[in-house]
Amino acid sequence: MSPKKTKAEPLSVFSPELAARFDALVQKYPASRSALIPMLLYAQDEVGYLSDAVVAEIAHRIGITELEVRNVATYYSMLRFKPAGKYNIQVCTNISCMLRGAYEVYERFREELGVGPDGVTADGLFSLEEVECIGACCWAPAIQVNYDFHDELKPDLVPGILGAYRNRVQDKGENA
Repeated sequence: MSPKKTKAEPLSVFSPELAARFDALVQKYPASRSALIPMLLYAQDEVGYLSDAVVAEIAHRIGITELEVRNVATYYSMLRFKPAGKYNIQVCTNISCMLRGAYEVYERFREELGVGPDGVTADGLFSLEEVECIGACCWAPAIQVNYDFHDELKPDLVPGILGAYRNRVQDKGENA
């Protein structure tokens, strides 16, 4: 009797924990396509950005085309298709923040980090981007670093903010 051949499962670009979470999400919704945005957000959190491999696997998992995944993902400014730093700094420059000095704060971050628009520092620790709104208009100008909010900012506070995140890496012995 010959051994039974089984088809090998393709390797996932996601951790086993995230792959299991995706499987559960797809089962949770009546239409698997409804899991797309949560899957994109979780994937970006784990991988750092939406690579071609991430897009392909998500499309396969929910039974839609890669183009359909990209069409949805490009609509949302919080989703990105290129790597970001360990700490992604988003400076809001929408009207409330702009009127209270957001461009000056943004320029100070550019100077301190030595990066251009949508740049990533050479060590991969920080990336900087200008965004439209982070929902903190009452406390303008505001930024978001990953999921941390910093509000009522002035340019002279920028070095301290960057120093605090650099210290996190040093304190934990983490790499960028």
